[in-house]
Amino acid sequence: MPFITKKLHAPTRQKALLFLIRELGLGQPEAQRLIAKGRLSQNGIVMSNQMGFIEGDFDFICFEPLSLGLAATFVAPDFAIYDKPSGVLVHPQSRRTAYSLNDEIKHRFGHDANVTHRIDQETSGLVLASRNKKSERILKLLFEERQITKRYIAMVHGHLEHPMDIQEPLLRREDPSTLVRMVVKVDPEGKASRTFIKPLQYFPKHNITLVEASPLTGRTHQIRVHLFHVKHPIVGDPIYGQEEIDVARFLDKEISSEERFHKSGANRLLLHAHSLEFVYKEHYYHIVSQEDFKRTCFEAMKLTQAV
Repeated sequence: MPFITKKLHAPTRQKALLFLIRELGLGQPEAQRLIAKGRLSQNGIVMSNQMGFIEGDFDFICFEPLSLGLAATFVAPDFAIYDKPSGVLVHPQSRRTAYSLNDEIKHRFGHDANVTHRIDQETSGLVLASRNKKSERILKLLFEERQITKRYIAMVHGHLEHPMDIQEPLLRREDPSTLVRMVVKVDPEGKASRTFIKPLQYFPKHNITLVEASPLTGRTHQIRVHLFHVKHPIVGDPIYGQEEIDVARFLDKEISSEERFHKSGANRLLLHAHSLEFVYKEHYYHIVSQEDFKRTCFEAMKLTQAV
């Protein structure tokens, strides 16, 4: 498990902040942040004062990255790009998260490396990671200013014949009247959202279409909700296009993989972050995933031929 509790000892009374900087090699901002998050405790009492003192034995909860061998597909001096498998979290949800992409990033490039954006756990594909705090600020700003072009590919139900420019506002809020408390839906009160959809290949035997999706905004589940709204839900989506009771069962991990496959058409969400295009320090980058996603789709749908 990446989060472990270290048993530490301060032989004399001293500031906890300075002890962590000196003994663990942490930078001051990082040490202050971890103390503020309650990572340090003594005799079961959590220290919250960033300028507090420590003496004797105490516990410190820290992140020790675990590598399962997932390597970066592209490495530059300031950043790296990973091709994330479906099912892997980008960032740990809690201290109990056993593994995430951030494990691989920090294991390879150190504790200052970090993810700069997120994709859903079930979405596969390219994730951009910074290798230091300075590049993290720059890259996150590029995302905020929409200077990084992201393109996805997805397999959707039905025959999508023509390109679409979907401009529907998306609203995310808690709805106490439903089984699924937190929902994302098209709503006039939502935030402006825009997605370009381009059909790539139609498979008449199975009535499914491979499409390219280019989100101009970065709303939660944007591509999934927009495609569901235009009656072309993504194959394998266990949320959008399903009965409310089944969505609740999926989120509560009460639905079997066999039932999920039967209801959604695949054993995973068939959405893949295919390419990233941006300029960083006057250099142009266009990184494309090497995943054979069409083949991945047919394997996930348990179909033998893409015809």
